[in-house]
Amino acid sequence: MHALKKNRPLRRIVLASAATVSGMVLLLSLKPHTSPTLTTADAKSPSVSSSSAPSSGSSGSASGSKGISRSVTGDTVQTRWGPVQVRVTIKSGRITDVTAVQYPSDNPRDQEINSYALPQLRHEALAAQSAEIDMVSGASYTSTGYRQSLQSALDSAGL
Repeated sequence: MHALKKNRPLRRIVLASAATVSGMVLLLSLKPHTSPTLTTADAKSPSVSSSSAPSSGSSGSASGSKGISRSVTGDTVQTRWGPVQVRVTIKSGRITDVTAVQYPSDNPRDQEINSYALPQLRHEALAAQSAEIDMVSGASYTSTGYRQSLQSALDSAGL
């Protein structure tokens, strides 16, 4: 006689439940490939570079700083899915451009998320003229790293 005969349905239910619970425990025990904490990298201090835009006025003008544009690169922030680093271009005390230098792009899902998140974060930063920007839904780790790196760059620039 077979152990799982039809006249013993309770035994089938118990075995099916045990198999389901075992499968769920195995599935939930899988770990992500990196730790879920956000930390600022201690690699090196932010870099600052300056360049002078061409000016059409005379060299003796009182507003000489208007033509100076400088770029400041923020700290690299390690997120759960990879590093995030931002470069800010500042002209006349205003943020004129924000570029993501590093961001998670190891797999197609990272690329998909960042293809819509990074332009939104850039737009927010240019509109706010600070690191006080809204996070992008679905890209919370990238948004947090972006904000931290942006704040680091703005601190280095003295803004």
